[in-house]
Amino acid sequence: MISFEWYRTFTAIYENSTLTKAAEKLFTSQPGVSVHLNSLEAYVGKKLFERTSRKMIPTEEGKQLYNYIIEAVEKLEKAEQHFKKTSKKLIPSLNIGMCTETFQTILEPEISSFKFNLVAKFGDHQDLIKDLNNGILDLVITPKIDTKTSLSTYEAFSKEIIVMVAGNKTDLKGISELILEKNIAALEKTLRNEVWYSASNEMDHFRRFWYENFQNRADFKPNYILPNIGSIIRCLEDGNGFAIVPDFLVKESLKSGKINLVWSGLQEVSNMLYFATRNDLQFKKEVSLIKDIFKRKMTLRNDPGFI
Repeated sequence: MISFEWYRTFTAIYENSTLTKAAEKLFTSQPGVSVHLNSLEAYVGKKLFERTSRKMIPTEEGKQLYNYIIEAVEKLEKAEQHFKKTSKKLIPSLNIGMCTETFQTILEPEISSFKFNLVAKFGDHQDLIKDLNNGILDLVITPKIDTKTSLSTYEAFSKEIIVMVAGNKTDLKGISELILEKNIAALEKTLRNEVWYSASNEMDHFRRFWYENFQNRADFKPNYILPNIGSIIRCLEDGNGFAIVPDFLVKESLKSGKINLVWSGLQEVSNMLYFATRNDLQFKKEVSLIKDIFKRKMTLRNDPGFI
């Protein structure tokens, strides 16, 4: 299905002759304008502009399309008059990406205080970084770095430590003794027979923690593979079973006693978290506010006294 935004972008390019000026008119990024134009050209099956170093020159097909749709586009924009007034006040619309649990834990409680519009997208880190590089997202919170492009900047801001946790109804006596004795072989054998939870998009945590502590691959399948870590936490709270998760996502549950910290491993298993932004970032003030919230809350949660 064709998007009205493709037509709006097309008319902005036609009337302003460059992608940069079109992006300024639409309060969006130049890569986002390019994505819309490429999508429209793919849909109609024809080139709508000849691209030169200085300007975009409409082709005959582009001129015909513009004359055919401009009246309809103007009518639809009049129907959005209230929205257009908001846009003229230059209220930014920030597009961000991160995992669901990070958003819910860190950012969700702050949303009502924002003086700008916010669109949050959740998904695989690689997909989010791809959207960032394509100009669809302004900010991504990620443990991954894309070294194949120079379009984005990465700023390390915190560390997530991967830990083993269990519901507070789990019998931990024997396991705690094996950990104290550092009987790693017996500990691995015992843990393999326990009830395990994992998330479909976070299996890397599970596999990495297991390998770095037991020097073996986790060649068994968790009993329950859930959509995300939030589901795991809710299932474990006041329940039975084990999971391997980033520590900052379970600090509240640990503090309340609904989940128990079982083991941090023989050695620390951790990931650095990064703010990933495009080099041509427009809404720097709004992105700085988001960054400050993350830095403040992650500092608090990393304080040993928080639990």
